[in-house]
Amino acid sequence: MIKKLAASIRQYKRDSILAPVFVTMEVVMEVVIPVLMANLIDFGIEEGNMGYILKIGAALILSTVISLLFGALSGRAAAKASAGYAANLRKDMYYNVQDFSFSNIDKFSAASIVTRLTTDVTNVQNAYQMIIRTAVRGPMMLVFSLAMAFGINPELSLIFLGAIPVLGVGLFLVATKAHPIFERMFKTYDKLNTVVQENLRGIRVVKSFVREDYEKDKFSAVSESIRRDSSRAEKILAFNSPLMQFSMYACILLISWFGAKLIVGSEMSTGQLMSLISYASQILMSLMMLSMIFVMVTMSRASMERIVEILKERADITDGAQDCREVRDGSIRFEQVEFRYKKEGKACLSEINLDIKSGQTVGILGGTGSGKSSLVQLIPRLYDVSKGAVLVGGVDVRDYNLEALREEVAMVLQKNVLFSGTIKDNLRWGNETASDEELERVCRLAQADSFIREFPQGYDTYIEQGGTNVSGGQKQRLCIARALLKKPKVLILDDSTSAVDTKTDSLIRQAFREEIPDTTKLIIAQRVASVQDADQIVVLDGGRIADVGTHEELMKRSGIYREVYESQVKGEDENA
Repeated sequence: MIKKLAASIRQYKRDSILAPVFVTMEVVMEVVIPVLMANLIDFGIEEGNMGYILKIGAALILSTVISLLFGALSGRAAAKASAGYAANLRKDMYYNVQDFSFSNIDKFSAASIVTRLTTDVTNVQNAYQMIIRTAVRGPMMLVFSLAMAFGINPELSLIFLGAIPVLGVGLFLVATKAHPIFERMFKTYDKLNTVVQENLRGIRVVKSFVREDYEKDKFSAVSESIRRDSSRAEKILAFNSPLMQFSMYACILLISWFGAKLIVGSEMSTGQLMSLISYASQILMSLMMLSMIFVMVTMSRASMERIVEILKERADITDGAQDCREVRDGSIRFEQVEFRYKKEGKACLSEINLDIKSGQTVGILGGTGSGKSSLVQLIPRLYDVSKGAVLVGGVDVRDYNLEALREEVAMVLQKNVLFSGTIKDNLRWGNETASDEELERVCRLAQADSFIREFPQGYDTYIEQGGTNVSGGQKQRLCIARALLKKPKVLILDDSTSAVDTKTDSLIRQAFREEIPDTTKLIIAQRVASVQDADQIVVLDGGRIADVGTHEELMKRSGIYREVYESQVKGEDENA
């Protein structure tokens, strides 16, 4: 885990090294100060030597200034290194997530990935800053102060050694009790993110059903769970401070007691006792620092493990071994295909055999859960088949270079997504170098040009996040236009005209026939009218192909198709 996390330091290695170097110099100067104070008292003040007092006083001021300078430099280097390290961690995680397949994202969930990129990285950043600064300062001060203390009086210095095992046992118990709670708490953070995301995405539904109170209760329940776990963990960690205070004051009292006796017996000077008490404070302060680091690392350990899970995750869909970079045509063939989602045991597609010629228009019909979307998602390898093979252009999709395959397969998903930016920005996702004329052409094909021109800014109209300022039908037509801009060999429309009226739907299909006759078109639809004139229609039922044929053929031999058609025709007659 440490090796994986350390790989993200990269260009901040220099600052990560300079921070502990500066801290070491700062500690050296701080350890020198008590010695100077002892000499000032014993040989300056008690003997009334003013010249010596001025000399040692100047040395004390210089030591303090140098210590302050090194402290500032170490703080600056540590802050720069930790902030840069956090930026690299986020970048490495985000770049790795971009390579994830749908199944990888399903494994973690979007909300969990967001939490790991934000809260968990912040925890690790804070821990890293403490490690390269405080974790160096604490041990250095402990070692140097102990060495100086033993140099003054070895017998009294043994008191410090007695406090170390007490602190060690206490800190170990604190860490073992708190860590499982933090692990549970960060998982609850994932749930909290999910609740917030769902609420914001579905805010219109929440308000239309007057479910604000329900959403508040749901949020409060998750938030209360985090509060309880946080309180439990903090209560355990709170034992750290009194344990440190007890050890510190016990050591100081014992040193003062025995030191006073030694002074009375003329075995120790007043300056030596003062310096020994200063070293006692430094030693115990260093132990306090180590305990703080211990607490921070305990808190961030769960975050580290969660970050490493993302960094170690490898996409289960990668470029094919053949690295084929050219899609010959838009022909598609399914050969004994079976598919199941990893989280589900049951196959959602079974024994799929289908042959689609290049340039054909294929309609796909079926009830909810029949596997329509799963079927088409296998074509651009958004998922891989569990058994069998899918061939595009005569080549197994698993042999293609992923980018080359997906460049030739345009897909308008069931859930249409527009990004914040202008209409032009959104359309150019299909082709970033497309001219304005090309944009207008594909929008005319998708029946989007007319409504775009009605906007005051036309194609420069700003689309809000998620496309909230355009209607569902407008959003669908913009997404279709974006897909057409790719000039693909295969165009997949996953129920992408459900929000447009039948006339517009008909005009879109007519444009497809006339303008892109060589592109293979797969249309998933709920309306029979949307696929009625297709070259062939695939009827899915329970994840299997129930029948394949033209409208006329299916009306004769497919009971499922005929039932859907008649129910829709009857519904239209009743509405008329």
